Amino acid sequence: MASESAEDPGTAAAVAAAEAAGPGSGESVRIDSWIWSVRLVKTRSLGAAACKGGHVRVNGERVKPSHSLRVGDEVRLRAETRERIVVVKRLIRKRVGAPVAVQCYIDNSPPPPPRDAVAPAGVRDRGTGRPTKRDRREMERLRGPAGPGAFGPPAGFGGPGDQDAPAGGTGGRGGRGARRGRDSRGGASGGAARP
Repeated sequence: MASESAEDPGTAAAVAAAEAAGPGSGESVRIDSWIWSVRLVKTRSLGAAACKGGHVRVNGERVKPSHSLRVGDEVRLRAETRERIVVVKRLIRKRVGAPVAVQCYIDNSPPPPPRDAVAPAGVRDRGTGRPTKRDRREMERLRGPAGPGAFGPPAGFGGPGDQDAPAGGTGGRGGRGARRGRDSRGGASGGAARP
């Protein structure tokens, strides 16, 4: 502990404050609270959801959010696209800054996957105006089917494989002149004319 406090006086003070706010002797810390406190997840509710979803394991066992954590436990957390493997070094209850948080566990995680060196697809030069239909389709092709904003049509609106879509097209009101009470020339075809 003396070497930790010699590194940075601000970090040492934060570690002391975190230990003071930690559990007393014989008390325990919930797993959802601890993974939030050491900044492995952004919110405590996300930590609880990860536990309920089976994404958190302590010593190889799936755990509930209320599982009591002890020093020396190995915590495996699947978050976003990578798996974090940490060994508990210190129990804390309150969320602390990143320099203090890394002192509360030993990180045995595999390195994160490398970021692609390719420029992001679909980035347009400033001032080029609105993309044409051809440009948009090209960007979607580069982005792939799961790109941002590529949700596809809602059910019943003629998407691929949509069995509920009407045979005549996309459903809804139809094409020109299909509004109720009007014929194709725009005149009244029956009922009272609208103003």
